[in-house]
Parts: sequence; C-alpha cells; structure tokens
Amino acid sequence: MASAFLSIVQKLIRKGNLKLTLANGETHMVGDGTGALVVVRIADEEAEKLIRRDPTLKLGEMYMDGRFILEQGDIYDFLEMVKQNTTNEIFDIPMAALLISRIAIQQLKSRLPVNRSKRNVAHHYDLSEKLFELFLDEDWQYSCAYYSPPGISLEEAQVAKKRHIAAKLLLEPNQRVLEIGSGWGGMGMYLAEATPGLELTGITLSEEQLKISRERAQKRGLSDRVKFELQDYRTMTGRKFDRIVSVGMFEHVGIGNFDKYFKKVHELLADDGVMILHSIARPKPSFATNAFIEKYIFPQGYVPSIGETLPPIEKAGLLVRDVEVLPLHYAQTLRHWRERFVARKAEAIALYDERFFRMWEFYLAGSEIGFRWDELFVMQIQISKNQLATPDNRNYIAENEAKLKEFEATRPPLEKVTL
Repeated sequence: MASAFLSIVQKLIRKGNLKLTLANGETHMVGDGTGALVVVRIADEEAEKLIRRDPTLKLGEMYMDGRFILEQGDIYDFLEMVKQNTTNEIFDIPMAALLISRIAIQQLKSRLPVNRSKRNVAHHYDLSEKLFELFLDEDWQYSCAYYSPPGISLEEAQVAKKRHIAAKLLLEPNQRVLEIGSGWGGMGMYLAEATPGLELTGITLSEEQLKISRERAQKRGLSDRVKFELQDYRTMTGRKFDRIVSVGMFEHVGIGNFDKYFKKVHELLADDGVMILHSIARPKPSFATNAFIEKYIFPQGYVPSIGETLPPIEKAGLLVRDVEVLPLHYAQTLRHWRERFVARKAEAIALYDERFFRMWEFYLAGSEIGFRWDELFVMQIQISKNQLATPDNRNYIAENEAKLKEFEATRPPLEKVTL
C-alpha cells in the first residue's frame, strides 16, 4: 500500500525522472522517465509526514536539516521537476486551511502599528558581509541585474542595471537625490560620479550596510556629496528631492503600508521631480509571502503585483509616467548567484554551518524557480507629480544610456571592500 507521502509525490510528478527512497527503505521510480535522473532519499517517517502536511515550509526545513537528501542532482533540479508538473495546487482541506491562516496572519502583521522594520532588515542584511561577498558582483548589487544585451556577465549586467535606472531618472547636474534602501552604496555612488555636483542621500536600516557604504564613499572621495544615513523613510521630514530612486526595497514595505509609502514619496519629491521604483513583482495578487521565505529570509516582506502598486501611487496624487516589465532577468541573476554560492560552499559553511548553507541554497534555488516558472518579474515604474517632468517618448532612455557608457569608460575601477 502506497504511503501518503508517496501518493502526493506521484500526484505531483507525472513528467520527469525521480528515484525516491522512502524512510522504510522502499525505492520507487516516479514520473515518465524523461529528463535527467534526480535521486532523493527521505531520512525518517516524521520528515515524510511534515512535508506531506506542509510542503511549502517543511520541504525547505527538511532539506536544511539533512532529512530530505539529494543523492543525485541538486535542490534546484528537484524543484524544477515539481514546477514543470504543477502550479501552486492545494491538495486537501487541511492544506487549504493552513494557507488561509498564513494569509490572515501576514495581512495582520503588515498592518500592525508596531515598527519592526529595522529588526526585519537586520535579520537578512546584517548577516556577515563575507557571506554576500561569496556570490555578489564587485559592486555588491543585491538586486536584479539587467542582461542587455543577452549573454553578458553578472558584472556587466549589474552595470547595465545601474545605467538603465540612471537613464530613466533624467539626472541633471547639482540635483538632490534620495535613495530609499541604499544597500552597500553602489547605486548611489554610480549616480553621483555620473552627474557633476549631484548630492545623494542614501538611507538604510542596516547598520552593516551603512558602515560599508560610508567606507566606500570615503575611499572614492565622495563623502562631501554622498551621505548615507541610518534612517527610516517614514520619519524623514523637511527635505525635498529632485530625484528619488528605490531599488529592491519596496518588497520589504509590506502590503499594509503601500499608501503610507507613496504619501511619503509625494511629500519628499519636488514638484518637478522624478522617481524610479525598481521592485520584484508578480502577475497577480497572492496576499501572502511564501512561508519559507517569510520565516527564514525576509520576514514581513511582500511581492506586489502591478495592479496592487498603481492604485496607492494614484491615491497619493502621483502620476505614473512609465512602466517597464523585465521578465527572466532575475532568473538569470539568481542562477549566477546560486552557482557562485555553491562553488564556495566550504567558505559559507565556515562562516556559519552546513544547515545555514542549505537554507541559503534552497532560498536561491526556490527564488530562481519563482522567476522561471511562477512568472515573477521585475517592474520599473517611473513616477512624477508633473506630466511635463518627463519626455513624451522613450527615446531619451537609449540616448542617456549612450552618454553613461562614455562615463563608465573613464570611471576609476571599484576598490575591494575591506572586511
């Protein structure tokens, strides 16, 4: 008699080539035999029960704990096999109830007045800098790269991302620019070096990122024009900025705070100002974040759809001037990150431990699956208060990118960060 766990695996995987060894030692071939062989072993019956009851969370946890074991292929190969067979199906009433309860809890948390933003940011971004050095490019860009033209390296694609965003910002000399979520400072320094007299204020809630950003700006002689601050955007007052840019931060705002976010943008943006919002997005509302990502990677984050993002922009009295969708660029970025991370497995384990390594491998693999198979993408929204603040065609983007390439050709190389 087939176990409940085997039954759900057989229901999930109709195409593919899976060799599954259950906790009782039984081995079964699952799928139609097509594609590369993936060999999985389950260490104990409790692991089978947990994955059967709550696969969204427990598959990742059992992989972390070494109880869901890949003996041939890797975790990406297994997840891809699952995704090629199915969408996010709910298999029974208990699983449906679990999903509904998670949605309710995450929706409530996102609307609570208690400000846990700094703690949530620290959970991820205040990890050892040496961890991020294992897989990021030389400028420490921890957001989607822009593979234009196709086939370029990760480093080239991250420069192309900064160039593309800078071109859309329509920068002019001596402007004041705010970066909401300034990371390790790479975007801010690029904008400042590309534009004479530009003054940039970058804000972050990560103390580790702040320390490195300030060090990098000082080394490049930018401290007089580029200021990084430990600052929550919600409490900024008294300043107006000609340009606002936010890359990879909006996903951390939380669905309950979209109205407040864009009201603050309206308050901080000059009347003839321009903003570029660069964020992960999904094809339709999901109401809650993946349980594994919520628990272990990005607490209280939320990936919005375009349809969830535009109404609060309009409600805040802002104008949407341009929307661009970048499909599959993040899948390619995550593939590069995962390959680099796995290649330096020993160093990652030395920093933390093998469980942590598997947690991050699962996160990177699962995220890539999301962009390749769940139709996640990156959106870039250009925002203003004044319809005359931006051109009436998109030709300026390519023209500005050409000028920025000339700047890049003469830009001094980036210095290695001292860790």
